[in-house]
Amino acid sequence: MIIKQLSVFLENKSGRLHEVSTLLGEAGINMSAFSVADTSEFGILRLIVSDHEKAFRVLKENAFSVSLTDVVCLNCPNQPGALAKALSILHENEVSIEYLYAFSVGEAANVVLKPDNLEKCISVLRDHSMELVKASDLYRI
Repeated sequence: MIIKQLSVFLENKSGRLHEVSTLLGEAGINMSAFSVADTSEFGILRLIVSDHEKAFRVLKENAFSVSLTDVVCLNCPNQPGALAKALSILHENEVSIEYLYAFSVGEAANVVLKPDNLEKCISVLRDHSMELVKASDLYRI
């Protein structure tokens, strides 16, 4: 249930996202999910890809500052209140979320979570019959 996420630090200048997506595309790596957060000086591109080891290597070889982080992906109904229910369960069990990003496909919403305690987060969600997405399934989306 643990998913490897790449975090790429980018200067805030034109073309940097294009460069990353081109490098990954040319290497045959699919981006399944991603998020960009920015400040005035730099951005952080967080992404889940089909081959995190190869992507890490390709980006490092091209002078990008990149790291790997463990995250978890929750699958919940794409309907009002579904995410609130999951977050309430985590809050009640003292699991804090550092950040999250989500995407929906039809009736399902997939929420990538970076909790403060990954193992506890997984345990709490499983104990409450919440559906977690396997890395291999997420890479195919």
